Amino acid sequence: MRSPDARSARLSLSDVAYTYEGRTPTRALDGVTLEVRDNEFLAVVGPVGCGKTTLLRLVAGFLSPARGAILCDGRPVRTPSRERRYVFEEDAIFPWMTVRENVEFGLLAKGADPAARESITAELIALIGLEGYASAYPKELSAGMSKMAEVARVLATDPSILLLDEPFGSLDAQTRARMQDELAVLWEKRRKTVLLVTHDVEEAIALADRVVVLSPRPGRVRAELPVDLPRPRTLEQRLSPAFSELKRAIWRELGLGRGCGA
Repeated sequence: MRSPDARSARLSLSDVAYTYEGRTPTRALDGVTLEVRDNEFLAVVGPVGCGKTTLLRLVAGFLSPARGAILCDGRPVRTPSRERRYVFEEDAIFPWMTVRENVEFGLLAKGADPAARESITAELIALIGLEGYASAYPKELSAGMSKMAEVARVLATDPSILLLDEPFGSLDAQTRARMQDELAVLWEKRRKTVLLVTHDVEEAIALADRVVVLSPRPGRVRAELPVDLPRPRTLEQRLSPAFSELKRAIWRELGLGRGCGA
């Protein structure tokens, strides 16, 4: 396998800045330069209000930078694209559809034939461990199961890049850890390029190949730390000295929790 540094960049941000206009303009990001490599799982952490979600929305094409360039496969990002799919922090699964219908939804929009829809939907439902819940509605699922069904719905459209905005932020600690493990297994099998923003340092280490730390607002890249830990990142891995040392290193870059406001 090639080392991460040998992989080509799927996403690149060069000197990116963004300002929220208003009575008092707020500079959310300033001079952000980073790359996300092919098939890499990159996590971005930072204090509250430092522009993590803004960065993700810029990459998605929901916002346009005030300065700088964002490229996807060498082409400027100007609008949303099916190649870059976004999983929101808020629950976005369709409550009137079953798990199967939710996962199948994107395939219908793509015009996939019935046989392909059935095969891909069944495969993804099995991958997220919801075989026994294919006919269940979201109200019949736990919060974690509902979120994984949403991830499967996004993956059904076969995007090349997955953008995750605090996907497990509303879950309790035990459920969040279990969903992180399931997402890691899903990534190992599908090997998509993933950009995750999270406030959870342990989640970033458990999932990512590399962790980018943003400064307080306006967000700038303060540090990039490789996660040189074997996969899968088991409970034993999370309790290891190497995991703990990396967690301490990230907290040091974060200034031991000094924030930047709301």
